[in-house]
Amino acid sequence: MSLSMFSPLYSPLKFSFKEEKGKGNSWALRQSLGKKKLMVVRAGPKRIAFDKECRKALLSGINKLADAVSVTLGPRGRNVVLSEAGGLKIINDGVTIAQAIELPDTIENAGATLIQEVATKTNRLAGDGTTTAIVLAREMIKAGLLAVDFGANPVSMKKGMDQTVRELVKTLKKKSHPVRGNDDIKAVASISAGNDEFIGSLIAEAIKKIGPDGVICIESSSSAETSIMVEEGMKIDKGYMSPHFINNPDKSIVEFENAKVLVTDQKISSVKEIVPLLEKATQLSVPLLIFAEDISKQVLETLVINKMQGMLSVAVVQCPGFRDGKKGVLQDIAMLTGADFLSGDLGLTLEGATSDQLGIARKITITSNSTTIVAHPSTKAEIQARIMQIKKDLAETDNKSISEKLSQRIAKLSGGVAILKVGAHTETELEDRKLRIEDAKNATFAAMDEGIVPGGGATFIHLSEQVPLIKESFQDPDEQIGADIIGTVRHIAFLNLNILTHLVG
Repeated sequence: MSLSMFSPLYSPLKFSFKEEKGKGNSWALRQSLGKKKLMVVRAGPKRIAFDKECRKALLSGINKLADAVSVTLGPRGRNVVLSEAGGLKIINDGVTIAQAIELPDTIENAGATLIQEVATKTNRLAGDGTTTAIVLAREMIKAGLLAVDFGANPVSMKKGMDQTVRELVKTLKKKSHPVRGNDDIKAVASISAGNDEFIGSLIAEAIKKIGPDGVICIESSSSAETSIMVEEGMKIDKGYMSPHFINNPDKSIVEFENAKVLVTDQKISSVKEIVPLLEKATQLSVPLLIFAEDISKQVLETLVINKMQGMLSVAVVQCPGFRDGKKGVLQDIAMLTGADFLSGDLGLTLEGATSDQLGIARKITITSNSTTIVAHPSTKAEIQARIMQIKKDLAETDNKSISEKLSQRIAKLSGGVAILKVGAHTETELEDRKLRIEDAKNATFAAMDEGIVPGGGATFIHLSEQVPLIKESFQDPDEQIGADIIGTVRHIAFLNLNILTHLVG
């Protein structure tokens, strides 16, 4: 078994497991001057299309995907059945349905892929509203392609659309109302879950226990019952340094259980600095999460390649925060996981680090922009002591900026993590319920962060009334067409919602 240092296609350098007398198994750097491997990829013939033929095929693919997803829109939306290798899946989640669709025609599939990206990005940024995003995107594309067929300049038209959207977003923010109290939270969560009041109550209860700065994690229960338990943990605003660390491609996240954790404010310049720690994690067959000030491109590539070859279960997250605030957050992470904080200021180097200085976390979830850590039960006392220390520091400072940072750290550590153990009678029911709870959770946190507006397409109608005023500020006729498209699409979205509600309800 070997740990590749660089790409096996080009580099002769490798790490390898070898037996050394009296030392047992150890990682050793060896240099191999063997022949470079050559990979030849033969591509099939490509279909090439231009102008109307291309636009027609793209729109056809967009329509096929949007038709499949749009039936789930609104409070009376229907379910969709997906056939997968593991069996059938009955779901109501727009982004999951979109990602499952692949069309045989290459250009139609390219159109479907464009809409998949709309849903994926909406899900990543907002966590919900993916079906609405698909409906809006389809109508914008249809109207835009029609305008192009009649000679409109697509670049100018898009400029008008972008400017119109920016102005409407400003209006939208002014019209939004803050979420007040448990009843509002329950209502938002229930609506997002398809008017499921049980899920709404579940989310409201979880947020009541952990507060607005807490974190909610969703897990499968071993029984048919759904329950809530609160554990120590925190969420930080930094994600994985490379998407190649992802081990759950369906959700585009990294998920670890009972992982070892390395915390340092130093840059990892050479993979040799962390070889003993990689060795220990591999021997124990546990994942390793690395928090570091920075990491060289060479080290990152080495870790990625070996992860992709199945030799390591590893991920790297860059230190969150800035300057002194960064060090404080790293100390919090170290305390949460029971790790030694390997700081240069303390004379602790990476080269001298041992596996005993690694921390442990019961569960870790890493997205592109955040990392959630659920603490191991063994670190509970240390976490409470850390919170008391930060509160003491807060009481002793008069600096407003430092006070805000300390308050944020207290909130993140003391809020904890609510674990929702989701139960169901069948695997199909379980997956559907987990997706609904995930949507409800994301929509609720977004509502608490940015407020709420009237639903049912009513806000779209109000916004469309602002479009003529925005359009008047444009001199270019094609930019005005872009503004008209945005205004028209919002009316169509309102009509789609109401028509679908009556047809499928």
